Amino acid sequence: MRAALETLAGGVSAAPDAYRTARGDWLRRERRRRLVLAALIAVVFTLATLIGLWVLNNAPSDPGVIFSGARSAVVPGVVAGGSP
Repeated sequence: MRAALETLAGGVSAAPDAYRTARGDWLRRERRRRLVLAALIAVVFTLATLIGLWVLNNAPSDPGVIFSGARSAVVPGVVAGGSP
């Protein structure tokens, strides 16, 4: 069995530019992967920005309960209408 495998392996010869071809293919795949990742990040960022702007645009314009009836700020230690 070993002799048969050695004979088979001895008859196999690599193409002269096999490494360069394999490296070029790998670099192309890596470049494509990075490009797809950058495009995906840009799409997610754009969608998040648009959704945030849409939510802010649809927020009610009335001041809300927090500010209803509040005419002056309450400061601890200060008597209304005078100084401490």
